[in-house]
Amino acid sequence: MKEISSKDFSVFFGDDVFEDMAQKIIENEYSKVFVLVDENTEHDCYPILKNYLVNVIVIRIESGEQNKTLKTVEYIWKQLQDNFADRKALFINLGGGVISDLGGFCAATYKRGIDFINVPTTLLAMVDASIGGKQGFDIDSHKNMVGVFAHPKNIYMYPKFLETLPLNEKKCGVAELSKHALIKNKSLWEEMLGKSILDDKSINELIQKSAKIKIKIVKKDPLEKGLRKILNFGHSIGHAIETWSLKNDTNPLKHGEAVAIGMLCEAYISHKLLGLTNEELHQIVAFVEKNYTYYDSQWDEKELIVFMHNDKKNLNGKFNLTLLKKIGKAKIDMDCSSELISESLSFYQNLKHNFPTQHSA
Repeated sequence: MKEISSKDFSVFFGDDVFEDMAQKIIENEYSKVFVLVDENTEHDCYPILKNYLVNVIVIRIESGEQNKTLKTVEYIWKQLQDNFADRKALFINLGGGVISDLGGFCAATYKRGIDFINVPTTLLAMVDASIGGKQGFDIDSHKNMVGVFAHPKNIYMYPKFLETLPLNEKKCGVAELSKHALIKNKSLWEEMLGKSILDDKSINELIQKSAKIKIKIVKKDPLEKGLRKILNFGHSIGHAIETWSLKNDTNPLKHGEAVAIGMLCEAYISHKLLGLTNEELHQIVAFVEKNYTYYDSQWDEKELIVFMHNDKKNLNGKFNLTLLKKIGKAKIDMDCSSELISESLSFYQNLKHNFPTQHSA
């Protein structure tokens, strides 16, 4: 087992992490233990976790970003209340990004806060959602509009859970892995370009390196007043596209797929505004083309711009993007015109025939 320590929590990574988790639960003498699952993690992951727990109460919700709503939050709160959870209860989030965000928010707000632990089961959750203390839910498909900053007691990453994931779920996590490299570590980016990312040994090494990058950034700026904003690269446009897809598609884009498009578009804007070189831009384009299918949607650019205007990162009515000066060096608080955003979206659409297949909307 490997440990990555931070001031507020530690990340434990390995095949024996649950022994440590079980021991810490006993030491803290929690009154009750709740586990939040969806239908997938209940089937694939909970049977392993339950071997290390006693007297557990399982709360089940439906998977998918479309269920990351106030209605689900109220359901979870009600389950805690109906089972007489007190302030000495423990809440374990067993799942991906939706479970981490929702469960963390419910735990942080129920009776003004109970302890929670994150057990991420997807690559996306391991490298991003479970780390950093951002908890919340969506309003009308607008991403994370209500939330709090609250850290888990600890995070336990069990790499064998990744074996339960289909390839497209793993690639969602690759988007956040590559983002961390692009904003902070050029050598990690070059390492990702030079290897088969989803090979078991490679992915385990990359998860740990990526987690260290995010933990270091969050430690320096826990409430996103400055440095932490670099983690938003790809997310301004990516969240708008994700919102569009949630509202309009029968088979909506996953978060990582939308962020991959957002990174490509924002790399184009970086090229126009900050001088990101042609070579670096095309490295990013080639990476997205290699790892993702094309999103063939007749989106309304004006509506995407409206979604972006409602982004929680904006200030004084202006877009507030994180862009790249070069690979490994990001710049925060960059204003950008609607015209250039539209140009970047067209840049993506013009790449359509470079992708091998298309995402079905």
